[in-house]
Amino acid sequence: KHNFERAGHVERTFPKQELLHHFSAHKETQTHTVKAQLSMASPQKGDLSAEEKELLQVIAAGNVEEASRLLGCRDVRVNCLDEYGMSPLMHAAYKGKADMCRLLLQHGADVNCNQHEHGYTALMFAGLSGKKDITWMMLDAGAETDVVNSVGRTAAQMAAFVGQHDCVTVINNFFSRARLEYYTRPQGLEREPKLPPKLAGPLHRIIMTTNLNPVKMVMLVKESPLLVDVGALEKCYRVMDLICEQCVKQQDMNEVLAMKMHYISCVLQKCLSFLQQHDDKLDDLVKSLLKGRDGDGFPQYQEKFIRECIRKFPYCEATLLQQLVRSIAPVEIGNDPTAFSVLTQALSGQMGFTDAEFCTTCGDKGADKRCSICKMVLYCGQACQKLHWFTHKQVCRTLQERRERQEKESSRPRGELACGAALGFYAEDREEPQEVMGSVPDLSSGLDHSPPLGPPDDPSDAPTASAESPVSVQD
Repeated sequence: KHNFERAGHVERTFPKQELLHHFSAHKETQTHTVKAQLSMASPQKGDLSAEEKELLQVIAAGNVEEASRLLGCRDVRVNCLDEYGMSPLMHAAYKGKADMCRLLLQHGADVNCNQHEHGYTALMFAGLSGKKDITWMMLDAGAETDVVNSVGRTAAQMAAFVGQHDCVTVINNFFSRARLEYYTRPQGLEREPKLPPKLAGPLHRIIMTTNLNPVKMVMLVKESPLLVDVGALEKCYRVMDLICEQCVKQQDMNEVLAMKMHYISCVLQKCLSFLQQHDDKLDDLVKSLLKGRDGDGFPQYQEKFIRECIRKFPYCEATLLQQLVRSIAPVEIGNDPTAFSVLTQALSGQMGFTDAEFCTTCGDKGADKRCSICKMVLYCGQACQKLHWFTHKQVCRTLQERRERQEKESSRPRGELACGAALGFYAEDREEPQEVMGSVPDLSSGLDHSPPLGPPDDPSDAPTASAESPVSVQD
């Protein structure tokens, strides 16, 4: 009572019992407030209210509307933990519920919560689920990629361990939009930004692509009218060079990202040079990259271009560059591994056995159309098939004969083949060894500086994916 009187909150004429009751209620309210704040700041494992337990059940069922209602309740904490230390966001990521993850992130879920008993994070659970969209969502929300669990593995390593290579590629190739938008604002004494804001979106789309095929990147440039401009491409490739330099000179050097930014810069510079020389069109560049050499149709120009991009990497002391050179230099052009496959593995991570099919034209995963004549070449769609037909038609019949010869040999009894081989039969079925063309012992061979290819063939010459077409869907 004396303290309340000194504070001026009560009068001396108030009854003593009423003052004591008021003081007790005030103290109890403050205690509950402090406890609630502590509970919200650091939730304890297994300390769940009835509504929070119901929320975890709703997340497992995938009922977004009911989860939204429960998150609006006063007793529900978005970062509550079950007995294993899993937050609602971890549950949603592990179950592969993209809409639920989006809802929880909108309500302030901590994407870097690391209270799991084995040190797993939401990004690790997203990678284990194999959902690329959820993995990207966690990264876009600020998930850290270098956190390790109790067995010392990162999210990318855990995803690779269970064979989710698409998620590994997303993690290794992630680049936040905010980091690129830094260059869309004037810095220091600059009067204008290094990158116009309207170019941030198209350029970020190219940066985020997991397909490093140069044909695919040129096609992405063609799809954006804003990028098909000499001035725009010049600003974009200069920004790529700045990001590459920053990745190398920062305290924790990121050689993988630096190499990817340099590679994109080289592709943009090649697009720039073709726009300046060929009437603002990139069709000739696409044809040059797809043009196959005589005999086997191997894209020799594309191989030399990728090798040249790697050779031009300005930081010779980088470990990644030295590994790439040691892997590619001894390989003759046309043999495996190609420069594209080595570069893809270096930037996206090693992949184990995979039965996925890739488009011969753009390199996209999941190609399901096969040439109905040779049945040796795959495409992701009719557009890529028509784009590649100008060079494939030169070797299509040769590939068909090779396939038929292989099928004929495989259909013969094994004993008959062994006896015939011993007597010298079937000599006509064996292919004569072909001399390898364009042997390049190192990466300094340079590009073929011959004049660019002429205009594309008549589109009517290319078949369509109809019944009369040499391309059809094969089961």
